[in-house]
Parts: sequence; C-alpha cells; structure tokens
Amino acid sequence: MPAALGFATIALFLLLTMTKRVSVLVALVVLPVLAALAGGFAGELGGMVLDGLSKVAPIGIMIAFAVLYFSLMVDAGLFDPLIRGLLRLAKGDPMRVTVATAVLTLCVALDGDGASTFLITVSALLPVYRKLGMSPLVLSGVVCLGAGVMNMIPWGGPTVRAMAALKLESSDVFTPVLPAMGFGIAWVLVASWLIGRRERQRLGALTGPGEEATDGEPVPATASAPGDETVPATAPAPGDGPGAVRVAAPAPRRLALFNLLLTVVLVVALILEVMPLPVLFVLGFAVALLVNHPTWEQQQALLDRHAKNVVLVTTMIFAAGVFTGVLTGTGMIDDMAEALVSVIPDSLGGHLPVLVAVTGMPLSLVFTPDAYYFGVLPVLAETAHGFGTDPAEVARAAILGQMTTGFPLSPLTAATFILVGMSGVQLGEHQRFIFRWAFATTLVMTAGAVLTGAFSL
Repeated sequence: MPAALGFATIALFLLLTMTKRVSVLVALVVLPVLAALAGGFAGELGGMVLDGLSKVAPIGIMIAFAVLYFSLMVDAGLFDPLIRGLLRLAKGDPMRVTVATAVLTLCVALDGDGASTFLITVSALLPVYRKLGMSPLVLSGVVCLGAGVMNMIPWGGPTVRAMAALKLESSDVFTPVLPAMGFGIAWVLVASWLIGRRERQRLGALTGPGEEATDGEPVPATASAPGDETVPATAPAPGDGPGAVRVAAPAPRRLALFNLLLTVVLVVALILEVMPLPVLFVLGFAVALLVNHPTWEQQQALLDRHAKNVVLVTTMIFAAGVFTGVLTGTGMIDDMAEALVSVIPDSLGGHLPVLVAVTGMPLSLVFTPDAYYFGVLPVLAETAHGFGTDPAEVARAAILGQMTTGFPLSPLTAATFILVGMSGVQLGEHQRFIFRWAFATTLVMTAGAVLTGAFSL
C-alpha cells in the first residue's frame, strides 16, 4: 500500500505541475498531506512535516542570502568591467565574440539566477551580434551551455534541489563533482570556439567583394540576424514586471575593488568549506550590505528591491521539505525503491549513477526541475541504495545529467522563454541548434566524474 500510494502521489504531482493545473508549491505541500491522510498517518503528520522542514532549513537560508549577495553585486556593477574587457579582446571577430560570450556567461552565472544571467549577457552582447551579422542562435546557444554548467554550483537550482530532496550537504553532492565541472567548463569553451569558427566561415561566405571586418575577418555589410526585425536590443524578458531589469550603478573605484576581493574570498571559502555554506553567505551579505549601503534607508531599499526573488526561491525549498519529509516518514520512498529494485535487472543496478547522468539531460525536456528532483530522484536514490550504491552518487549524477534543467532548453521552464525571447529566436530552432552540444557537455562531465571517482561506472 505505501508503495502504490507513493507512486500515485508522484504521478499526480507530475500531472498537475506539468499541465499547470496547480503551482508547484501547492502540489508539494497538499499532495503529500492528502497521501498521508489516505494512508492512515494523520497522527504522525505534524512530526513528519516538521522533520522535513528542519532538514531543509540550512539550504533555505543559504539560497536566500546567496540571491541577496549576488543581486547586490550585480546592482553595484561588479561584472561591468568584465563585459567591456571581453568586447575589447573580441575585436569584431565572430569566433572571439562567441568565446567571449561563453566566458561572460560562466562568470555572470555565478549568482545562480538564470534571469539575471540572461539579462546581463544578452543585453550586453545582442547589439554586437547584430552589428556583425551573427546569428542570435549562436548567442542563445552558447549562453545555454555556459549557464547550464554553472547551474551546478551549490546555490544553483539542480544542486539545491538535489540536496533538499535527499537531505545531503554540499560536501556530499557538489565537492566531489568539482573536477567534472571543470571538464564541463573546458568543453563549453571548446564548443564555443568550434561554434564561433563555423559562424565566422558562414559570414565569410556571405561577404561581398571588398567587404572586410575588423581584425581582417569578413563580415557582411548588410546581413541581419534572424529575429532582428522583431526583437529590439533592449527587449524585456517575458513576464518581467516593473523594476525587473537590474540596472548596474557603477561603484567608486575603491568600493569596486572591495567587492571583487570580497567575492573572490567568498567563492574560495565556499569551495574550501571554511564554514558551513549558509554561515558564509550570511556573513558575506552582511559585510557587503554594510560597505555598499551604509545607511538604513539604502539597505532597506535593496532588500525591498530583491525580496520577491528571495521569497519565491525559499518558499519552494521549504515546500520541498514538506514533500520529502512526509514521503520519507510514511515509508513510501523505501517501499517504492524496493518495488523498483525488484524490476531492475541486477546487471544494471550497479551502473545506475551513470544511467542517471546520461539520461538526465534528455529527460529535462520532459520533466520540470521540481518534478525530477523532488518526485523522481528520491526513488532513484533509494533504488540505488538497494543495489549497494551510495545515494549521494545518484545525486551527483543527477546534477550532471540535469545541468540544463530549469535553464534555456526545456519548454517546461520559464527561463527558456526568457532567453529565446530576449535573443529573438524560436524555441524549436534553439533546441535543434544546441541540443547536441548540451548533450555532449553532459557526456564530457559524466566521463570526468567517472575518471575522478565522483561515482563508479
């Protein structure tokens, strides 16, 4: 009975969220409560919910202060010099512009927020792409690759969800896959170079006699990128409300240097785990807020400006705590895992982490991030445990395979439409253009994870 009830709960969760009948937050809270009542666990319900909430509380704190910290840095113009420097180095060469796009995305995506990443990168680079006649598909595709890999950071969507769903720490999930993430970053740079070289050749073929681009590279004088006539360079992201676009206010030189040093120290401390991640972000944000906005009025204004983003993210994390707390407390997860173990051939059981990594990226086109991590991953983890595999290995595999989940490839996530809308491309064209490159990124990182021992083959 618990197994059947658990499968029914997850199936209903997937159905309701994928068809947008109810919000993910409502489904995460209401469905497990109804399942517990139907299974006769009414008397234990309060304790199970509190247990689930207490276990995800550190994650909720971390993500709240991470969003605030990086939002403050974006407002302060921390990334503006990087943008200007990359454009100077590109010198009008389509190949260099493409690689610069990848580097900029990898840096900006450190905040773990897709919307701000797309607003910064596309707004800064789309006019350059238009001036050179480059296809906006190159822009949307390369941003997709860079943001997807960086989405693995501990305060990014997939890793946060994996930790919340399986109640693991960053040291269990993220730290072991850091080398594999390095493989992924290297591949993104190689892929952007290959894509850029192909774009340079395409533009060279379109160039008329006597036309030359800066740095000796041919560029068509009148070529226009698809979508140029419909989407202005400053097109707002779909669904953005008043004040959604973050306008950087360049800080004084000393303050800019302080922000850079503070961010470097914070990132190094996060990687070395000098303190628990929530503590580091709380302290980092408090220091940054005090230095950048010394008055009470300025501090309150910044908190008001970014409060919506914090609430949206943290409420989802705590709702996930309710979902996993109830399903775990009632024994549904254990029973579902036992049911799956009975049907999976023993020859495949030991290879489950690799299978999860390889199949995760295509599944991102079918499942929403919440559906996959909160509905599917716990069952996969318990199934792997039945075969003697550490559930943490499955979590690592999931964030490698689902690195683009919630980011601009799946039609089930809003971030996808923000990127394609701002770039002026069609979703189908974007998917056809970048899918194989994104899948190759997953394969490269999976191979890196196996080679470095993050999980076994």
